Parts: sequence; structure tokens; C-alpha cells
Amino acid sequence: MKKSYKAGISFGLVSGVLTTLGLLIGLGVSTQSKVAVIGGILTIAIADALSDSFGVHLSQESSGDNTQKQVWEATFATFFSKFFFALTFLIPILIFNINLALIVSVIWGLILISVLSLLISNDEEGGNRSGKLPVLAEHLSLFLLIVGLSYLVGFLIEKYI
Repeated sequence: MKKSYKAGISFGLVSGVLTTLGLLIGLGVSTQSKVAVIGGILTIAIADALSDSFGVHLSQESSGDNTQKQVWEATFATFFSKFFFALTFLIPILIFNINLALIVSVIWGLILISVLSLLISNDEEGGNRSGKLPVLAEHLSLFLLIVGLSYLVGFLIEKYI
């Protein structure tokens, strides 16, 4: 796979999973409202995907290492991957009650980040030759930190506001 597509898809997946989960957990815990969570997910899938793809576009252009074609490949790969992965979190919200949907969403996010981490650890060109376990542990630790902080913020909002 081309480097520009890899960069865009990796960024879009991670951002789609973690931004969506952060919002989903924070809103879900603080409001217990499916409507608020669905609105948040749709906003992330559209506005944040466009924003992130624009950021990747500018980043790729400013690096000076990429052709215009590579810049646009990374831009579109970021948008479509973030848009798609953010939308996948609608499924548990639509199927389950809000509390179970949050648990299912965290598990789904864990699976997606784990698969990406394992793919990255297998990529000889990525410079990660430290092995699968350290890469997976690093990425899952960051995942759990973000999920935990999102839960804490939602809990504090629900309790004190």
C-alpha cells in the first residue's frame, strides 16, 4: 500500500476511534441521551473528518517531501477512514441501551486500535522493529488513558453540573 494512503488511513482510523469514543463516553455518561450521542457521532463523522483531513493536507504540503498527488491521497484517505470508522460507532448506539452501547463501543475501539497496532508492528518500513508486544502495549495504554479520562469528564459533568 502506498505510504500516503497508509498515513491517511492510520491517522483517520485512530482519530475516528478515539475522538468518537471520547465524545461518546463523555456525552453518554453525562447525559444518558442517545440523541445527544448520535448527534455527536454524526458531527465528528462530518465536521471533524473534514477538519482532520484539511490538517493532514496542510501537514503533508508543509513537509515538502510529497508530490501534490501524495498530498491529496493522504487527504482523501484521512477523510474517508475517519468518516467511516466514526460512523461504525452508531451501530451499538442504535441497537443497545446507552450503557451497554458504551461498553460495546469501547470493545469495538479496542479491537480496531489493536488490529492497527499489530499491522504497524509488522511493517518493516515503519521503523518499528521493537516487536508486537511493546507497540501494542504502548497504543493500548494511550487508548485506555483517553477512554478513562473521557469517562472521568463525563462523570464529573453529570455529578457537578
